[in-house]
Amino acid sequence: MAELIQKKLQGEVEKYQQHSYKDLSKSMSRRQKLEAQLTENNFLKEKLALLDGSNVVFKFLGPVLVKQELGEAQATVGKRLDYITAEIKRYDSQLWDPEPQLVQQRETLAQLQQKFQRAQAAKVGAPGKA
Repeated sequence: MAELIQKKLQGEVEKYQQHSYKDLSKSMSRRQKLEAQLTENNFLKEKLALLDGSNVVFKFLGPVLVKQELGEAQATVGKRLDYITAEIKRYDSQLWDPEPQLVQQRETLAQLQQKFQRAQAAKVGAPGKA
């Protein structure tokens, strides 16, 4: 009985570790990319703030450079910064707030661990019955 519970417990632990590690690494990777984009866009915002109306601003549109108004470029960068900041907050909440599925898996693991401990205690308490 204890061996069966132990095998089931080991399987659940492995499943929990794989699922939580995969999600964590994916979220961390995406968050790092967003941090890099945030840094680039903050740098761009600073450089655009140094320009005045007489300067010409261009943006890439596919393989072509297109002239863009300074105010429009600043607004676009501002919106991009807002979006990136919101995405970073969303990924932070994913990293620190466990999914209901992970919480349920933890509860299952705790229950299996308790069953295993009871089975081990029963096995030790009754040495003639194994």
